Amino acid sequence: MKILQPEDESELVSRLYARDETAMAHFYKHYKRALYHTIWRIVRQDEVAEDLLQECMVKFWVAFPTYDTRKGRLFTWALQIGRNLALDCLREQRRKTQFTSPLTEEVAINRAAPVSFYPEHIGVRDWLNLLSSSDRRLLELLYLEGYSQSEAAQELAIPLGTVKTRAGRIIRNLTRVVN
Repeated sequence: MKILQPEDESELVSRLYARDETAMAHFYKHYKRALYHTIWRIVRQDEVAEDLLQECMVKFWVAFPTYDTRKGRLFTWALQIGRNLALDCLREQRRKTQFTSPLTEEVAINRAAPVSFYPEHIGVRDWLNLLSSSDRRLLELLYLEGYSQSEAAQELAIPLGTVKTRAGRIIRNLTRVVN
């Protein structure tokens, strides 16, 4: 894959704003493999990934007038379109599966979470004791007290992005320590 230099990208963007179809062909030629690979990693089916790549390119072309160069690079924007299409496809497949496979009473009972589940039963509180007090408090809010990320951000008086980043980092570190 040839990465476009900033001056090449700005020229390509200008041509795409002018609705130049050769510019679209140029973009497709240089980025189709990377876009396909990203989509395939989500759906894990060759034919579905190929269809979604084509849908991504159509959506890219149709929505291009809304692209804002100040918000990100051209490839990143196209990648996000492809990723969203792939995730929507997975959600749709799950929804269809959920509504097409009838649940027997036995299966429904087995799917329900046990009423007597407490995190202490699997040692979660012990794992949390391995963390610093601020990290422990964040995970307690999110996983033991049922706070959403935005509610935890308000409770701790920190930005939502910080909550998301810290939670991911804490879980990754905890996974390394516990395993």
